Amino acid sequence: MKGNPEVIAALNALLTGELSAMDQYFVHAHMYEDWGFDELYTRILHESDDEKAHAAKLVQRILFLEGTPDVASREALNIGKDVEEMLKNDLNYEYAVADHLREVIALCEAKEDFQTREILEVLLDDTESDHMYWLEKQIRLIDRVGLQNYLQTKM
Repeated sequence: MKGNPEVIAALNALLTGELSAMDQYFVHAHMYEDWGFDELYTRILHESDDEKAHAAKLVQRILFLEGTPDVASREALNIGKDVEEMLKNDLNYEYAVADHLREVIALCEAKEDFQTREILEVLLDDTESDHMYWLEKQIRLIDRVGLQNYLQTKM
């Protein structure tokens, strides 16, 4: 099925974001592992896998629309220097991804590509209700109990 070129371009831009988020989570996960924060390592590695699954859905849709997935492009990564900065950088990335998803959902609506819109709505729900929510909780925990107490619970 020949897709709308604007939608395909927007999906490729989303793909770049998902792959970049996957890479950032991957690096952060291994930093957590190196520092002995096994709980954070496990969760953030899971987030990297989730981003990979999101990227796979985008690749599949781009191919279905007879486009060419751009799997080489990446955005600049924001690798943190400590746990709190890493969590905040990841959350900021998720906010940007959610905003971009909303924009592309609106484009799909305007171009009457309702199936792509539905796929993106699922990704948005996962981003908001899982990724962003978990990261926001971690930052609130740090604010409530202090960084050192928080870190003790993540070993």
